[in-house]
Amino acid sequence: MTQSKNEHNMTIKVLYFASLKEVFGCAEQVINSAGMSTVDDVWQQVSAGCEVQQSVLNAVNQEYADSDTAVKAGDEVAFFPPVTGG
Repeated sequence: MTQSKNEHNMTIKVLYFASLKEVFGCAEQVINSAGMSTVDDVWQQVSAGCEVQQSVLNAVNQEYADSDTAVKAGDEVAFFPPVTGG
């Protein structure tokens, strides 16, 4: 049981909203956090090979975040397209 708990501690939960759900084909996924220190590191890993608009908003643990915001194992990182008003 300790091994699976350690594996959970080495992950980041990634959430996708709006049109990004269609781009990535899912609303969320769990990725290995090894080697990741910022939101941009997470984005680079999950968006590799995908055609995604460059302007994406970020949140870490349900708080708006910049791309250079630090992340750690166990965090929840969300990506969503900019919202326009009308």
